[in-house]
Amino acid sequence: MQQAAEDVAALRRTFGCFPSGVTAVCALIDGVPAGMAASSFTSVSLAPPLVSICVQNTSATWPRLRSAPRLGLSVLAENHNEACLRLSRKEGDRFDGVDWEPRPGGGVFVLDAAAWLDCRPHEEIPAGDHLIVLLEVLGLLARPETPPLVFHTSRFRRLAPV
Repeated sequence: MQQAAEDVAALRRTFGCFPSGVTAVCALIDGVPAGMAASSFTSVSLAPPLVSICVQNTSATWPRLRSAPRLGLSVLAENHNEACLRLSRKEGDRFDGVDWEPRPGGGVFVLDAAAWLDCRPHEEIPAGDHLIVLLEVLGLLARPETPPLVFHTSRFRRLAPV
């Protein structure tokens, strides 16, 4: 059944009421960094350690990343809004102006992120116009003192103490 454009807009607006963090999923592909921003990051399992991201079926980046043996997943910090916008570009050098570091195995991490998860692709599950991508966590680094970047109502935001 085809959804009317106003229904899709209303659904997007409603989904946007739920705040999420923003991650960068990156790897070296033929010696060059490749990556994308993903705001649909979720912890899934402790045993085995799994996280998930959702990727649009139309993504041109995921087909390049899925074959990488290791993926660097960076939980972006509140000062990474420009890096997130760059990593979301459809064209051009997504890493221009983004400080990053390659790791053994080929994962790429954004510097000064709130957390790093060194992952490998585990499983893909078709879900409508997206893929749910499960990633197995092989290593990690947490910096809980670093506030994360928050995405809410199609804008970047910061956490505030209550």
